[in-house]
Amino acid sequence: MTNSPFPGVTYVKAPERSASGDSASVEALVSEIIANVREHGDSAVRDYSVRFDKSDISVFEVTPAEREAALAALDPQTRKDTEFAIANVRKFAEAQLATILPLEVETLPGVHLGHRVIPIQRVGCYVPGGRYPLLSAPIMTIVPAKVAGVDEVIACLPPNAHNAMIAGCVLSGADRIFKVGGAQAIAAMAYGTETIPAVNKIVGPGNAFVNEAKRQVFGPVGIDQLAGPSEIFVVADSSGDAEMIATDLLAQAEHDVRTCVGLITTDRALAEATLREVEAQLQTLSTANTAREAWIKYGEITVCEDEATMIAYSDLVAAEHLQVHTVDAQGFATKLRNYGSLFIGELASVVYSDKCSGTNHTLPTMGAGAYTGGLWVGSYVKIATHQWLDERGVAQVAPPAARQSASEGLEGHRRAAQLRLDRMQAKKSA
Repeated sequence: MTNSPFPGVTYVKAPERSASGDSASVEALVSEIIANVREHGDSAVRDYSVRFDKSDISVFEVTPAEREAALAALDPQTRKDTEFAIANVRKFAEAQLATILPLEVETLPGVHLGHRVIPIQRVGCYVPGGRYPLLSAPIMTIVPAKVAGVDEVIACLPPNAHNAMIAGCVLSGADRIFKVGGAQAIAAMAYGTETIPAVNKIVGPGNAFVNEAKRQVFGPVGIDQLAGPSEIFVVADSSGDAEMIATDLLAQAEHDVRTCVGLITTDRALAEATLREVEAQLQTLSTANTAREAWIKYGEITVCEDEATMIAYSDLVAAEHLQVHTVDAQGFATKLRNYGSLFIGELASVVYSDKCSGTNHTLPTMGAGAYTGGLWVGSYVKIATHQWLDERGVAQVAPPAARQSASEGLEGHRRAAQLRLDRMQAKKSA
């Protein structure tokens, strides 16, 4: 047992390293890639595909024949499962979209304000190759975009990605698919090349180079978020099940050697039992090489002196995925505020959301859950305001607007505010 810097928290298993932060070398290389792609277009993309992906292809876009071939080669059960996941993600996205309503309101007599819900015109979805063919990845970025009404959805995935990933993009509704990966894909979607169109917003997770590229191109295009390594934490009281908790932690740890996993509990016995259970399960887990390294470097188990401390520490961590294993899980969940997505009760495993239950698995990491949620259908629309006034409205807002402009020394503003009022008054006097 060692004390944590957080008051009232003791480590049963402390992380050896922090997973946050990318090196300066990544930043410099990505800057070079973006500059070259922006200047040389397809030629630079092709060079980087050879350099990083060992793939020398002359045509980046997946042809209609290749789309059909990928679908034909997809295992029938895998296709059914993929379509099941798509249906669930679509259903939830449609329900979310139904809550985003246009607005018209008369705030003062004659002053009419409102907003429209406008789909983004063209979105670029980065679909990572990763260690495994993550068939859910295109579903989570492409399906909500189509539900939102985006005009054109562009998907980019590494040229060596599994063919099933192409099939997943097709089934999810991608309008165009390009076999381009890494930072060069982000640059191509941000600025456009001879064959890859520039988009208005880029979404989707990726490695450190993809993440850094999204950071650097932000401005000319929008991005969803900057995503770090995956995270899962479980908050639990004495009712927690050590075997179940350990299983869920390792399910995420197998993603990547930098995955952050942890248990936050008020029960020391559960903490120690979970530590033993993780070690035991690693002996039989086929992906233990990855999961063990993540566990050693970034895994943690903490014991909190009381429930209030457990809540406060969880909110400080602001985990990407947060599972609640307490006696009153529903009630406890209402006390938590910082997380990417919440999994209430021991039956709600992160893996269901990762794959097919319907909530989006593209979520904030590295503490960003303190100020934002994850990718959702609202990420693909703009809320754009408008106003219109009649003479009653001008009579009410013009005088204070003119006075305020004058006090600020903005004569042009004062004239613009006053002109309409003067004309109205002159019209009445005529």
